[in-house]
Amino acid sequence: MTWAPDGGNLVIHGDNLAAAETLPDKSFTLVYLDPPFNTGRSQRRQSTTSVRSASGTVVGFKGQRYERIRGDLMAYDDEFDDYWSFLEPRLAEAWRVLADDGTLYLHLDYREAHYAKVLLDALFGRECFLNEIIWAYDYGAKSKSRWPTKHDTILVYVKSPGGYHFDSDAVDREPYMAPGLVTPEKVARGKLPTDVWWHTIVSPTGKEKTGYPTQKPEGILRRIIQASSREGDWVLDLFAGSGTTGVVAGALGRRFLLVDESADAVGVIRRRLAASGVTFGEEVSR
Repeated sequence: MTWAPDGGNLVIHGDNLAAAETLPDKSFTLVYLDPPFNTGRSQRRQSTTSVRSASGTVVGFKGQRYERIRGDLMAYDDEFDDYWSFLEPRLAEAWRVLADDGTLYLHLDYREAHYAKVLLDALFGRECFLNEIIWAYDYGAKSKSRWPTKHDTILVYVKSPGGYHFDSDAVDREPYMAPGLVTPEKVARGKLPTDVWWHTIVSPTGKEKTGYPTQKPEGILRRIIQASSREGDWVLDLFAGSGTTGVVAGALGRRFLLVDESADAVGVIRRRLAASGVTFGEEVSR
């Protein structure tokens, strides 16, 4: 595979770790990762990652060593090592390819978010944690035996806590929940979103729907891309799925690189980008 920051939009069909390892350091202002949520606890993946340890020869970023953290977490969840042996090297590559002013958004559900927070603190540095975003929605089954689960978690980390890009003025604003408590001018402008985002899922009958089972709504990606990248910046999505990142990035004047190993996903991405009028190239990574 060949890719350079001066090239055009690209969709890669292949293993995302293999693809990521070929990318130059500090190439992307924004990395969005929406990996499998591990809800079934049954997947088995091959991995070549190293476990960082105080006695080992491999030293993590900024000298971080976290075998103890991994071990402690494994003591609470015996399936933890399988999932994170798959995800950890991809997070390490995300850190490497992030520009100095870059931001990582890791989209997970409640089953993995707490593990991810601890490991990302070790990998990026706790001082690089920016936000925990809660995406709340109201759709699906209504449990009567517990509080219904109606949110995803998006963890936000930056490469440099003193120099990351964030443009709150560029973000779509939302209505005030109590408009009578603010001035008419503020009502007209709307308010800046907080770290709790109320946004519906992709409607089963809406125009966004592609049929891809884990498709994320364009509104969520639009907010992320508006805030943490500029026109012309590069955006990376290693779990591209239905291609929402590419559609939104292209519409906002960003450049993108999407990776997915599923032929079905790449087919959806190809059709969706073509329908949106976004130009892109394709490669196969082995």
